[in-house]
Amino acid sequence: MTTGVILRILACIALFATGALVNGWRMSAKVAKCETTQAQGVATRAKAARADEIQTAQLESKHAKDTIYNADKLASLKTGIAVDVRSELERAHRLQLSADSRAATYRAQAEADATARSALADKASALDRQLAEGVGVVAELGGALKQRDAEVAALCDQVNIERRLNGDASDQACIGQ
Repeated sequence: MTTGVILRILACIALFATGALVNGWRMSAKVAKCETTQAQGVATRAKAARADEIQTAQLESKHAKDTIYNADKLASLKTGIAVDVRSELERAHRLQLSADSRAATYRAQAEADATARSALADKASALDRQLAEGVGVVAELGGALKQRDAEVAALCDQVNIERRLNGDASDQACIGQ
């Protein structure tokens, strides 16, 4: 082989190698472009997911605050109701003590007067006891009614809180409670 042929073969090999190298660069550029596009897509989806997480966290925070407020309001109402009930029960107890004192007076009068008055005194004493018991029953029932009203109002508020959490603030369970 001559030097000219060898040089031509070497030139062909060099040209082939250069073409392969350029094609490798082109392929690397295409791969890099695909990876960049894919990374941008992942970043966009991550950003959207983060925005959704932030919105959900805000809704959950508001829901928790509303629930705590509602529970505190109910506890406060129950405390007030308990004070009212205790006051009425103390009044009923005082009435009972007074009724017992009057009953003794009625019996003394009845013994002094006659058998007919004794029966009347027993009836008056029974009426006093029934009055005192009735006041106590009314106090307990009034307290139970107030507590029930407070619980119903709290439950309505909780239903509204739950509906707002679900994004349905226009459909309120109890308006003006």
